[in-house]
Amino acid sequence: MTVDLSQNASQSVTDDSAHSGGTTAAHQLVRQLEGYGVEYIFGLCGHTNIAFLDALADSSIEFITFRHEQTAAHAADGYARESGKPGVVLTHVGPGMMNAVTGVASAAMDSVPLVVISGDIPSYYRGRHPHQEVNLHNDGDQAAIYRPFVKRAWTVHRVEDLGRFVERAFWTATTGRPGATLVSVPMDMFSREGSGEQPVLPPRPPAQGLAEGVGRRIAEALAEAESPVLYIGGGVGSPEGRAAAVAVAEHLDIPIVHSLMAKGAIADNHPLVAGMPGFWGAELTNRLTREADLVLAVGTRFAETDASSWDGESTWAFPPSRLIQIDLDPAEIGRNYPVEFGVVGDATEALQAVAAALTDVAPEGRDRPELREQIATSRAEVFSRISSAADSDQMPLRPQRILADLRATVPANTVLVTDVGWNKNGIAQCYELPAEGRFITPGGSSTMGFGPAAALGVQVASPDRPVVALIGDGGLSAQLAALPTAAEQALPVIFVVMNNASHGTISDLQSSSYGRSYGCDFTGRDGQPYSPDFAALGAACGLDGYRVEHPDDLQKHLQKALENRRPAVIDVPMVNEPVPTPGHWNIKDIYRGDFA
Repeated sequence: MTVDLSQNASQSVTDDSAHSGGTTAAHQLVRQLEGYGVEYIFGLCGHTNIAFLDALADSSIEFITFRHEQTAAHAADGYARESGKPGVVLTHVGPGMMNAVTGVASAAMDSVPLVVISGDIPSYYRGRHPHQEVNLHNDGDQAAIYRPFVKRAWTVHRVEDLGRFVERAFWTATTGRPGATLVSVPMDMFSREGSGEQPVLPPRPPAQGLAEGVGRRIAEALAEAESPVLYIGGGVGSPEGRAAAVAVAEHLDIPIVHSLMAKGAIADNHPLVAGMPGFWGAELTNRLTREADLVLAVGTRFAETDASSWDGESTWAFPPSRLIQIDLDPAEIGRNYPVEFGVVGDATEALQAVAAALTDVAPEGRDRPELREQIATSRAEVFSRISSAADSDQMPLRPQRILADLRATVPANTVLVTDVGWNKNGIAQCYELPAEGRFITPGGSSTMGFGPAAALGVQVASPDRPVVALIGDGGLSAQLAALPTAAEQALPVIFVVMNNASHGTISDLQSSSYGRSYGCDFTGRDGQPYSPDFAALGAACGLDGYRVEHPDDLQKHLQKALENRRPAVIDVPMVNEPVPTPGHWNIKDIYRGDFA
């Protein structure tokens, strides 16, 4: 993703007028964050961070309080993805920062810049096991909980270090491959006299381009290949990078395949976009990737979902296919597949260099009308999975009907924020996303509960844009805390709940593998499916609540919610139906006792 620290990020802040008399480290930290262009902080109060909150009260920065730290972390994640700026999370010692773990890890695994500032025990009580300290194995080391997934974690031992550590946290989170960072602050450090120093963020380093001649070498390889494929991932995040990818593909008529995280990076209706490979990829897409003689992969890690559990007979086949891999993170080069050669560099710079070299290497380009025809036929078949269900009056609704009604009703520029299950896989696989639209989903961790909370942050970042959280009943149940915050902050997110009274995807897996589903469905003591009335829950929290009781209700309720521009919950009864899985998933082999 493209990260923006704003122009203010390179300027120090010296005006104390907004914080007259504020000389504590907390007040200085607030001025530092203002100078970095921070507009919102997402979090929850605790006795270790209220000194910072008090200093924040007079700031231009708005603190959005949540009822659970995981909700706050997911919301900050959604804000960062939509705004391009780093999300900032404030937590409390021990259970507070541990509650945020899942949300912060989800952002980290999707390379989203997040800065977590957490209160900690008083510095002078280290080793005495004060209230809420994490101390079972190592006194005062709560930062260790975050180290497996953050890029870096700091614990402030001297007040003089607070500003410098925060500066490093922002710099580390937003440069190179973006990710999450943690600054753990003993509570007394906020209240101590400030050091007077407010470190300035250095200017952003120039993008790492390709060494001389590398772009030409890649262009020559593409021009000589008989059946090349351009595979783009979430690292192709900038408009300039996407334009360069299109230029490369159109010059030689190369099919474009995208990872789950790159859905929508190039418009679904582009004639060279073949779609997503892997578990839920189209049959044509998996055939193109499997039969390619050369693959140019940019900004992608070949995740298991996009690689059919790395099964060479299903999606990618290296060798005999040759792989050129470009990634900002050198650790990803060759991690899952052997490369002919790897390039560590910025996706945009690399694609622009290749596009420029192609005009010289192959000035006349190449036309493959038969390829475009194959892609058009395949895409029409894939997208028809929802359009063909548009007239189905079955109740509960089929998931395809829900997607069809959504596609027919919401504006083209709607941001769809999904959870996991049919809502994520169906959108990624068979929902034709308009060019103006956006799809945001938890790719690396597939976190249930991401959708309802992340949608709040997306709406904060784009207050005038329609935002729909397309989620399952399990996902909303995991993050009911998102509802009161939506009402409290007047965030007009529309929560569309695909309600099958089940953890449906897992229930399907168990049923297909073992012949029955146990422990996956919500069933009352009377043996009947059980579900809360999510519309009533929304209304109880101050949202508009709608329940679909007739096949035509969903479009009517969506239209009403869009017109009202108020937060709303639409409870949609849905039949449990498996997502088509053209690719291979190794877990099914394991269920059969066939181990790799």
